Amino acid sequence: MRLDRNFANGCFIDAASDELIAVTNPATEAVIAHVTGATEAEAIAAVDAAAAAQKGWRKLPAAERAVYLHKLADALTECAPAIGAALALESGKSVADATHEAIYAGQITRYHAEWARRIEGEVIPSDTPDENLVLHREPIGVVACLIPFNYPVYTFMRKVAPALIAGNTVVVRPSNNTPTSAFEIAKAVEKAGLPAGVVNILAMNHATAEALCTHPKVGMITLTGSVGAGRKVLEYCKANIAKPSLELGGKTPAIIEADADLEKAARDLVASKTTHCGQLCTAIERVYVQESVHDRFVALLKKHMSAVESGDRGEQPSLMGPLVNEASRQSIHGMVERAIAAGATLETGGRLPQGKGFFYPATLLSNCRQDMEIIQEETFGPIMPVVKYRTLDQALEMANDHQFGLSSVLYTENYRSAMKIANGIEAGELYVNRTPADPYQGFHAGWKRSGLGGDDGKHGMLEFTQTRLVVMKY
Repeated sequence: MRLDRNFANGCFIDAASDELIAVTNPATEAVIAHVTGATEAEAIAAVDAAAAAQKGWRKLPAAERAVYLHKLADALTECAPAIGAALALESGKSVADATHEAIYAGQITRYHAEWARRIEGEVIPSDTPDENLVLHREPIGVVACLIPFNYPVYTFMRKVAPALIAGNTVVVRPSNNTPTSAFEIAKAVEKAGLPAGVVNILAMNHATAEALCTHPKVGMITLTGSVGAGRKVLEYCKANIAKPSLELGGKTPAIIEADADLEKAARDLVASKTTHCGQLCTAIERVYVQESVHDRFVALLKKHMSAVESGDRGEQPSLMGPLVNEASRQSIHGMVERAIAAGATLETGGRLPQGKGFFYPATLLSNCRQDMEIIQEETFGPIMPVVKYRTLDQALEMANDHQFGLSSVLYTENYRSAMKIANGIEAGELYVNRTPADPYQGFHAGWKRSGLGGDDGKHGMLEFTQTRLVVMKY
């Protein structure tokens, strides 16, 4: 059975304790690997190594750091089959999807490498005639990167690449559900020849994660995860006033206007909701349909949702894969049962399947209300609740009546409707006539409880910098 060791200060290290973290294939429930759990002393040593390496890394011209990132992008592409094979087993994804995720991670690495000559400061006019104000952009130092289970390879480089190009070094904690792909990335880091200590990757329990995140040399913590995890990170940040960057929960609303291409919208929404069994932060989580087309659109959704079959994607890639674990499945099923008890109509799905694997069927609920738990709380699974509305203003009000504000979707052919939603939606993103895809040249940032800061693009890269104002008399 596969056994992975932690990677720190440029090499894979021998375990200092007997703690092993079991990794389970969610499609078969079989243990497919073990990884060594880092001790608190190992986590502290990794931060110290990152801090020492950062002194030299920040002094390199950004263009030289970019050379390393381009080499890492090449290595990720070359290692994509091995990274994808590990990711497929630990996540339940198909090998093709998992390998593509590794290739995409190489692409975002290359994208951020190209910021090397575009990290700019400012010259600011002074009120004093014999004085210049110069604002510099500088790295923060050591960044702790906390990676989720759902897209662990792409999110790894989504955080690490901009941190590195800005002059920081990183200590990465992968999810304990999906750590083996992270150690395949470590092999790509070795292959690329990055200086020792610049990238460190350690699997660990929660107590060790706290020791990592509250280390006084950690200047920033970046997380993609739940609201609960975000609150924990904010507690960690308080210890040393570290900078947080949090991408948290989402409950993407999709507004379907009467003039929309209903067939396209239905196909798109079902694809969004069933990709990786709905375990995407921006997957469609609630659907608001104009009353004149409501019944027709629900019928289209039911047709497409009913056609989705679940199973082991290692054997049949066209199937919808599993949820991450049994606890997630039970939580989702409980939400569906409570929605039905509160008056929702089960159109399809909604039943716990028999057999091995953490599977749950694509589930459509109609006759939902705004006050229902299924509308107000994130499911993070293949559940699609539908609410009817009369006017676009009412739809906008319901879409905004929420604790989350990560992403949003509108289907319409009317530019006035599009502009109304674009200027009124309380979310970090709006997708018109398509579902979310997080283009890495954009900015993926949430409002409300969906987070602080953000990822991607220029603004995502600048998250990993701090400023220094130099006031020069002459």
